[in-house]
Amino acid sequence: MMRFEVVSLISTVAALFAKEGLSPDRALDMAEVLVEGDLLGHDTHGLGLMAPYLDALRSGGMTAEGEPEIIAQTPVAETWDGRKLPGPWLVRRAVARAEAMAEVFGLGCVVIKRAHHIACLAAYPEPVARAGKMLLLVSSDPATASVAPAGGIAAVMTPNPLAAGWPTGEGPPVILDVSMSYTTNGMSGRLKAAGGVFPHPYLQDAEGVPTNDPAVFGAGGTLLPLGAPGAPHKGFALGLLVEALTNALGGEGGRADVPGGWGAAVFVLVLDPARFGGTEAFAREAGWLAETIRTSPAPAGQPAPRLPGERGLARKAEALHSGVALHPSLPPILAERCAAAGVVMPDPI
Repeated sequence: MMRFEVVSLISTVAALFAKEGLSPDRALDMAEVLVEGDLLGHDTHGLGLMAPYLDALRSGGMTAEGEPEIIAQTPVAETWDGRKLPGPWLVRRAVARAEAMAEVFGLGCVVIKRAHHIACLAAYPEPVARAGKMLLLVSSDPATASVAPAGGIAAVMTPNPLAAGWPTGEGPPVILDVSMSYTTNGMSGRLKAAGGVFPHPYLQDAEGVPTNDPAVFGAGGTLLPLGAPGAPHKGFALGLLVEALTNALGGEGGRADVPGGWGAAVFVLVLDPARFGGTEAFAREAGWLAETIRTSPAPAGQPAPRLPGERGLARKAEALHSGVALHPSLPPILAERCAAAGVVMPDPI
């Protein structure tokens, strides 16, 4: 895997987005969020999304200019029509707005309908958690369905990821990013193209037979909810909760309206512990549990338990020092896009 210096990689990707009509601030947000996905190890939702995002800008599927429309507003909650504006830029703005509300009222919530795709959800919680607050972020795509309900064989929803982050006192924050299905559309597509298989039956074919073969994806097969085969109702129920928080709360433009085009419905909630039990009390409780988990006994010969996000943050720290390693499929795509746009391709380390 080729490694690239992080700052130069971000600069290059931002230049590519600027060539397709994004303003410098929006182009930089796009580049930083996509590279953050690779830094944390979520490479199907990092720079792997660069090419389709650039194509969406060129085709008009992603809106380059303008602002989201605020369609409902209270002191602690807002609903935006994202107008298919760049998803990472929208989510960063929504998080900032929710943080500002939380500093005054203890919490702030922004729901976005009709955003474009928002990339890796794990890319957003760390700054909020480092600032002493808690972020909850969930997303769905009302124009797409790939996950079947428990007991069904027809796709009704997307993997519907949930991400969150919160501080643990002196230690690193907890950062989680979990889909409500065993795998994602992106990973299924990548493995299918490579002719590989999953280690476990994460999908089912058109007849409902569980399989580890991603070839069924796009051929009538569906992704299985978390908990399948023994308890698929658990992942399915959580997926329904995400649908309620995104498409239902966002109002018109969700699944019932048969929207077109790749996109996202998004729910952002920021909580400020200072306005609840207190910052120190939160840090004491979260820090105690974090340390207890890290020191929890493990089976003989096995590594100690780790907190959600711990491996990703360690990977990011190493990449910031030694360069980010890109999936082998990505450097050729980056080189092709740079050549076509007249942007200098960064040299690998």
